[in-house]
Amino acid sequence: MASDKSPVPQLKSASGRRMQNRDRLESDILQQAVRVFAESGYEGASIATIAERAGLSKQNLMYYFPTKQQLYQRVLDDVLDDWLARMDLLAHPDDEPRDVLRTYISAKLRFSREQPWASRVYALEVINGAPLYGEQIRERVVPLLRKDIAVFEQWIASGKIAPVNATHLMFTIWAMTQSYADFSAQMTLVLERKQLLRQDFDDAERLITQMVLAAVANSPDEKKPP
Repeated sequence: MASDKSPVPQLKSASGRRMQNRDRLESDILQQAVRVFAESGYEGASIATIAERAGLSKQNLMYYFPTKQQLYQRVLDDVLDDWLARMDLLAHPDDEPRDVLRTYISAKLRFSREQPWASRVYALEVINGAPLYGEQIRERVVPLLRKDIAVFEQWIASGKIAPVNATHLMFTIWAMTQSYADFSAQMTLVLERKQLLRQDFDDAERLITQMVLAAVANSPDEKKPP
């Protein structure tokens, strides 16, 4: 008597395992690529080095990412996805400005603490004039920044915050928060320790938040430390 058992579930299971293995390998490659690009820049990084650190042959890595530029693009795409998700915290005009700004500053510093290599890859690309990623920045960062600036303008118009140059306020917040990733080597030299501590990020968050809230405060009472 012929068996009526179907092989389909087994095929699906095998397919699922292959997909999981592919996702795991891609994750391993990207994790190593972020650090290599952050350490060496795009020109100085090599597929061979990334493959070695990921425990793969160069040929195996190139099965997933055929060129260095494709791998670099994927790394920056992932960095920007995370960064823009945190930027989107500002785009809520009905929320209280002080609460939104506190949350935003906290999220940006958390990114610097948790993803320092990712932050440095993006910073190096921008410092070099964004030769390989400028178009994506124009298409994705600029519209969201303008959206956030429009929120600031609504807050100003409704009297929720003092009149400020919202564009330069955003530049200032970026500079203050991202420096804890991009220039951490300088900070650790000054502090005479091997790496920044969680306490350093907590202290930075309090100070940066205090400065930003003072800049947008409408009254003398609001300029006092939060």
